[in-house]
Amino acid sequence: MDNRVPPPATTGGTPSHAGPRPRHRDRHGRGMRGPIAPPQVPLSVSRGEAFVDMVHDSAERLERRWPQLASVDFVVREVPVTRSDAGGAMSDPDGLDAFDFDRDSVPLGRYVAARGDSPDRIVIYRRPVEIRTKSRDERALLVHEVVVEQVAELLGLAPESVDPRYGQD
Repeated sequence: MDNRVPPPATTGGTPSHAGPRPRHRDRHGRGMRGPIAPPQVPLSVSRGEAFVDMVHDSAERLERRWPQLASVDFVVREVPVTRSDAGGAMSDPDGLDAFDFDRDSVPLGRYVAARGDSPDRIVIYRRPVEIRTKSRDERALLVHEVVVEQVAELLGLAPESVDPRYGQD
């Protein structure tokens, strides 16, 4: 019976020709774990980034019908700034005018007319919109409605003429 198993290389016996075996995490023969998500899908998109995407999607949709919107800046801010919040200053840190509004009705968006070198701006306030919606679909609809209302103010038209589907759902 000359069938002895040589001792493992780590126990101080004769080392094998191949050296120590690399450690594998191949439990239960399933192989290496695959990627968590396909490469074309972002692994983490913050709520703020998703909101900005909704605003830009809505703006692009309207831009196809109204080419003059190409020169308009669509801006997302967290919350509106009042003059009292800005310490009585006439503008917030980003250069947008602070304005007075009734604390009982917080605006969801705002149109800021062009002045000097700054172009027309449409500002959408993220937190007030998010608070008024429960799902992503509701949020996308409300964002589009707010963008349509602000574009209508910019163009001097009724929201229904800016987007015929306005108010329908």
